[in-house]
Amino acid sequence: MPDSYAIDADWASLYIDGEWTEAAGGETIPVEDPSTRETVAEVPAGTEADVDAAYEAAAAAQESWADQPPARREGVVQDALRTLQEHRDEVIDLLAYEAGGGQIMGETSVQIASDQLGEAATMPRRMKGEFADSNVEGKENIVRRIPRGVVTAISPWNFPLNLSMRAVAPAIATGNAVVLKPATNAPITGGLVFAKIFEDAGLPDGLLNVVTGSGSDIGDAVVGHPESDMVAFTGSTPVGRQVAATAAENLAAQAMELGGNNAHVVTGDADLEQAIDSATFGSFVHQGQVCISINRHVVHESIYDDYVAALTDRAESLPVGSAHEEETIVGPIIDESQRDQMLEYVEETVDAGATLETGGETAEIEGADDSLVVKPTVLSDVTNDMSAACFEHFGPIAPVISFSDVDEAVEIANDTEYGLSGSVHAGDIGTGMDIADRMKTGHVHVNDQPINDEAHVTFSGTRASGMGGYNDGTILDEVTETKWISLQREPRDYPF
Repeated sequence: MPDSYAIDADWASLYIDGEWTEAAGGETIPVEDPSTRETVAEVPAGTEADVDAAYEAAAAAQESWADQPPARREGVVQDALRTLQEHRDEVIDLLAYEAGGGQIMGETSVQIASDQLGEAATMPRRMKGEFADSNVEGKENIVRRIPRGVVTAISPWNFPLNLSMRAVAPAIATGNAVVLKPATNAPITGGLVFAKIFEDAGLPDGLLNVVTGSGSDIGDAVVGHPESDMVAFTGSTPVGRQVAATAAENLAAQAMELGGNNAHVVTGDADLEQAIDSATFGSFVHQGQVCISINRHVVHESIYDDYVAALTDRAESLPVGSAHEEETIVGPIIDESQRDQMLEYVEETVDAGATLETGGETAEIEGADDSLVVKPTVLSDVTNDMSAACFEHFGPIAPVISFSDVDEAVEIANDTEYGLSGSVHAGDIGTGMDIADRMKTGHVHVNDQPINDEAHVTFSGTRASGMGGYNDGTILDEVTETKWISLQREPRDYPF
């Protein structure tokens, strides 16, 4: 059982029914530090037997938890928030070791997760129903809001803490039990640390169960388990389609945030300095490994050259290196496959006629073999059909596309199967709002960049970027359902 939140704690146990236990098969999976390429921890390789045990515990514990008064459930979530804050620095350190997250990413993750816990703590008192008169004489109708039952949360590796918390905290607050399956690359900060936080917060046994393991081994067993009443998933669109199909066979409700190909539109009369500030953050924070980061810079031809030059200068000025160095802005990519794929996109884009302004290669890190750090990359003369623009590159890569008028900019922005986030810099708020209205995406940020997440504001995507949503009343609707009860106060007359 882990006795601390440090990376060198013993993380080689699953958390099922309030107990820290070995996986049924007794095997473990190494956790690699992307900065050093060294194994820093071992986590259990869960089996289908472990999955069954987790769901059995969740189902057994859920009904009594749902019967608890709102103040009881609210109190546990508030205690979880206090626990996270108490261990803030340790969790930030874990994110650096496991996810390659620099200081900014770590601080942001804890801030957003804290915001999500605070919002979730309000939900037990927001589970209100309604009363409706009936067309039948002597009858009244009551609609209650109740928990779905057992919520399955499957979290990603890029921002594992907050992208897990946005499902786990509301589910628990509203009276559900949870089975949490974290990504294989982030099993601690996306999974096992949640067990510690909620255990320390006094959550009753069985209500949060964490099963780590390879998706290829236990993924289908988790998603398609008959005790699963709702699936919350964050990940790529191809995997999301498979998850959705499997969950649908079980008729489980779903909230899914999938891929994105987000456009940053900059008009000719935009404030160039502000647009570049936004562009630099929106493309390069956490190495661009953000579903809502800038994937394409769509810039008016009148300022195109100045924009490319300024963005190139900013990219070349960013400190690169190990996530453990406080000054690092661009750290390591999560693993070789992700690194190699994004560099291949860059190469294909240059081969198709784009110009490599800077980057396009790895940066060496002292003491690390086969570096995972990709230098901040800027590509000019890009068209929307080139690899770095038409695919979600998920890296520190900034393809810059030229447009001649607003209609063309909107066409370019919308020329993708995705619809997750986006941003606009224009000469005035009204023009920016007009462009934002025309962009087919779940959210758009005017005079900003697309990476925004606030727990009290709905977060959702359109088209291939997912279905359902998170935050505020949206996630409240996802983790609960309505139940209609009618009361016949007087004897009813029937036609036969």
